[in-house]
Amino acid sequence: QVQLVESGGGLVQAGGSLRLSCTASGRTFSNYAMGWFRQAPGKEREFVAGIIWSGGNTRYAESVKGRFTISRDNAKNTVYLQTNSLKPEDTAVYYCAADRSWRGVIIGISTGAYDYWGQGTQVTVSS
Repeated sequence: QVQLVESGGGLVQAGGSLRLSCTASGRTFSNYAMGWFRQAPGKEREFVAGIIWSGGNTRYAESVKGRFTISRDNAKNTVYLQTNSLKPEDTAVYYCAADRSWRGVIIGISTGAYDYWGQGTQVTVSS
């Protein structure tokens, strides 16, 4: 079992930045692909970014490509999402998720590809 706890959300003006963190419990974190998703009010949860277990490959939604960067520190059991040039449409609850496929090299973009979820952190971007 893996428990995920997100932090780093908040209120920021358009054009600003936030760094989200997701810390995992357990010793298996370093073997799992990780993803960030977001859900705005009245909308479905959508994929934002993902990273494989080694950090050697990443994937981004088109809407955030060039503005967001996902990274991980396996020694700290933590995955990060650096969000820059934020826009009001980035406002959402951001969730991290873990895919327990052992050292998989596929980064899923659907919620069904992930097995463990955090409770989410709110990001609000004002115009």
